[in-house]
Amino acid sequence: MSSGGLELPPGDSSHEGGPADAAGAAPGGIPAGAVSLAPPTAGSARAGAELDWGTEAWSEVRTRAQRAGRAYIWLNLIEQRLRSVIGAVLRPVYQPVHGEDDWVVAAAGPAGQEWVQRAVAVREVSRRKGYLLDSADDNVLSFLTLPQLRELMVQHWPCFEPYFDDRREIELALDELEVTRNVVSRNRALSRPVLEQAERASARLLEVLGGGAGSPAADRLPIDAVEDLVGDRYADVISVHPDRVRLQRQLPAEDLFGGARRLDAIGIGLNLLVQNFSGRRLVRLTEAGCRVRLLFLNPASSAVKRRERELGLRKGELSRSVEMNILHVRRVRAGLRDPSRFDIHVFDETPRFTAYLVEGESSGIAVVQSYLRRARGMESPVLVLRGGGRGVPKDADHGLFTTYREEFESVWEDSRPVS
Repeated sequence: MSSGGLELPPGDSSHEGGPADAAGAAPGGIPAGAVSLAPPTAGSARAGAELDWGTEAWSEVRTRAQRAGRAYIWLNLIEQRLRSVIGAVLRPVYQPVHGEDDWVVAAAGPAGQEWVQRAVAVREVSRRKGYLLDSADDNVLSFLTLPQLRELMVQHWPCFEPYFDDRREIELALDELEVTRNVVSRNRALSRPVLEQAERASARLLEVLGGGAGSPAADRLPIDAVEDLVGDRYADVISVHPDRVRLQRQLPAEDLFGGARRLDAIGIGLNLLVQNFSGRRLVRLTEAGCRVRLLFLNPASSAVKRRERELGLRKGELSRSVEMNILHVRRVRAGLRDPSRFDIHVFDETPRFTAYLVEGESSGIAVVQSYLRRARGMESPVLVLRGGGRGVPKDADHGLFTTYREEFESVWEDSRPVS
């Protein structure tokens, strides 16, 4: 799981969170979260070198690689952001006096002379051997490691103080990342709690350094580094939850609906909106310019009666619940200065899914659930989709958000307005 509450669905059973993790312990009695590739004991190994890897060993290797790879993405992002910030702040101070090549050496000063000279030597070797594939990396700053970048910032904190309020917060976040960096750089086992701690620290540090999404709509579910790289592998699905309770822990109704500029919802009773987002809040949202279209299942339809039988409810119990929700949103609409921006419709078809399509200024989010025969909406699995806007995978036009948007429009055309 990422810092903003994002979960990438596993691509196969060997991915993080698959059966290997679900058992609570790795093969061979290793504690949960630890990965061990130690050879078998002398008593159990046959004569000669044991070179084969079985299914369990390959599963452990993949788990280690996936965790290290995910951590490396965050560390790389933080390192590049720090280089950019340090270059922007310290270059104008030292470059006019010491020149393009030596300003980093001068900024390091006597205390950093050893590690900065080592970076200069590595740069020269990279030049001679042709390792510098991008001319933009042909500078000493690009060869400094995360601890060295931190040291530069700490040594020159008065230069950074006008831009960042809390030096202690930055140092604490970098301290947390140093543990992960040390493990990843030496290809050792990275436990899941340490990975999650690194992701939280990275997200916090990027926000402090001004590298976040920067828009209120995107802040509801910020795009993390991993989603940006591999999100197209899962179309536009950015998280999956076993039920709505787990969803609301990561994405409360206020974060989902707050700041929306367009809200379309379809379902039986739309409880996620009606029961978790107050009427006054919905009025303020609409008055602020949000366009709302709500599509309920007709409480008098035969489909409601079938659904009651599926769930084992008493006759009329579900229909009364839907009627109460419709009356609630009608009262909300009646309190608006411009009721034309708030439409309520009912449909008579068999309900197949419930969907909340929320679009902000620059991005969209959808929460989608399929109806199961014996499970209430609160107990059904949930998909969270990324809609159109900045940072969406290239093939988002063919993603699930578009599919459910088209399905909503189709049902809306055949629905009837509620007076």
